[in-house]
Amino acid sequence: MPVTLKDVAERAGVSRSAVSRTFTPGASVSQKMRERVEGAAKELGYHPNALASSLTTGSTKMIGLVSNNFHNPIFLEVFDLFTRGLQNVGLRPLLLNLSDEVDPRNSIRMMRQYSVDGVVVASSTLPPGFAVAFRDAGIPVVHAFGRSVATPQVHVVGIDNVECGRMAARELISRKYDNVAFLGGPESSTSTQDRYAGFVEELAKHPDVSVSHSFADAYTFDAGRFEMSRFLESRPAQAYFCGDDVLSIGALAAIRESGLSSPDDIGIIGLNDMEMARWENIALTTIHQPIRQIVGSSIEMMLAMLDEPDRHPEARIFPCTVVERSTLRPVVGNSSPTMGTSP
Repeated sequence: MPVTLKDVAERAGVSRSAVSRTFTPGASVSQKMRERVEGAAKELGYHPNALASSLTTGSTKMIGLVSNNFHNPIFLEVFDLFTRGLQNVGLRPLLLNLSDEVDPRNSIRMMRQYSVDGVVVASSTLPPGFAVAFRDAGIPVVHAFGRSVATPQVHVVGIDNVECGRMAARELISRKYDNVAFLGGPESSTSTQDRYAGFVEELAKHPDVSVSHSFADAYTFDAGRFEMSRFLESRPAQAYFCGDDVLSIGALAAIRESGLSSPDDIGIIGLNDMEMARWENIALTTIHQPIRQIVGSSIEMMLAMLDEPDRHPEARIFPCTVVERSTLRPVVGNSSPTMGTSP
């Protein structure tokens, strides 16, 4: 039989409420009483029941981790960082898969059923209104990888996707490509919209450069391969800015399957700098998104909200860098690899 709070109280010769206070953070209990209770608990092998204690404290220490990008390998890295980071500060992650979900009401209902203390929306493709719905329901929320805006309605941590589009355009221009294209994810995604907007905005300064675009159905390997295969059936561009690394890797597969190579025949630049992008057989030139910092800052912001639920919404936007590998031709006049930074 599992050891109960009552067993510890009897062994220590104290009341059950004294045992409960001992294991409740911030509760008033004397040092002598604490030592008696903790000694009895150690002898019996007792461990507090976190769910039971939540009935007393009113706090479950549970944080909903909400996303719709489970098919994208980058989110394996994201979830690993989030789950370990939350656990390291005494919080418990509750993972919610929103694949094919567009109505936040179902998610809010589930979060309430589990009495979560807060929610992290970890997605660059869900609309801003999704996170706002949690706020309106009275649930503290942070939108990680959310859209960068001047006056956010909820706490946002992420990158400036418009600037990333500009960065990609500048990289292609610096390599003297004069026929380029954008291969993005779903057109309805705010991250796709912003990356494309920055890309064409920068290229508008160079009217001698031809620009085309295509939007894939999803941020997946198969979608990237399909779109690139479609391009290759006609006259492909010299270089492509792909909306993220997994699309880029799919595009590279299509290029190699057609008997061409990158960067000799077609240049590719991605976005994220996921682990696979660093593999020797891929070696993708890409824009590094500081995922570790974004996750860490999101957790910090959630902790601050739990202490101060009425905090004014804040946006924390991190700069990105270009990581040079081997899928773009060298910069003209520069024979060695470089790392460029966003302004």
